[in-house]
Amino acid sequence: MRGLLRAAAALALLAVWLLPSGQASAASYSVAMKGYAFSPASLSVPAGSTVTWTNYDTAPHDVKTTSGPLSIHSPMLNKGQSWSFTFTTAGAYGYVCTVHPDMTAGITVRAAPAPAPAPARTSAAPREHMHSTPARTPSRTAHSAPAMTMPSTSPTPTPTAPGAAVPQTATQPAAAQPPATQSAAATARPLDPLLVLAGLVAGVAVLCLLLVGSRTSRAQQEAP
Repeated sequence: MRGLLRAAAALALLAVWLLPSGQASAASYSVAMKGYAFSPASLSVPAGSTVTWTNYDTAPHDVKTTSGPLSIHSPMLNKGQSWSFTFTTAGAYGYVCTVHPDMTAGITVRAAPAPAPAPARTSAAPREHMHSTPARTPSRTAHSAPAMTMPSTSPTPTPTAPGAAVPQTATQPAAAQPPATQSAAATARPLDPLLVLAGLVAGVAVLCLLLVGSRTSRAQQEAP
């Protein structure tokens, strides 16, 4: 029995929490029929409110709308009797007592405000993305770090003359290293294609100069 009572109480609290704001803000208002007049003569209520008319005069009175979105007509009320009506449609209502036309009044029904969205339900998804983003970045940097250290630290010098020597420029940056590491770096490092091409061009130029010199010497010897 205690478990059922607790469950019923929890369901009741949940139902009250889920009620729209318009229904939660609804209230009750009273209008007195006294001294052959409606008191108060002007009333402003939110939509969903209930208005109760009570007759305090010895003469009978009623409520009949003369303008407004809806047509309302109450039964005839004797002294001490009441009648209630719940206004759900917004607008301006004018009403009168049909027995005493001088008794006039009005009610303004305001539209109920729209319910505000709950901000707590939408804040869970961005937090998951915020926690998951830093967890992926270390893995990317860990894989990309070896790729950045792969190139050799000793740059290859560009030749300034056709007869530039390769061993001298290669051994100068590595002077502080041990002899074993210098010999291993010299044997493992490939020749620069530009240096090979420069050597070939220099060799062809030397051969051409030799041929031209030999021909000119022969020509001078054969000349009388």
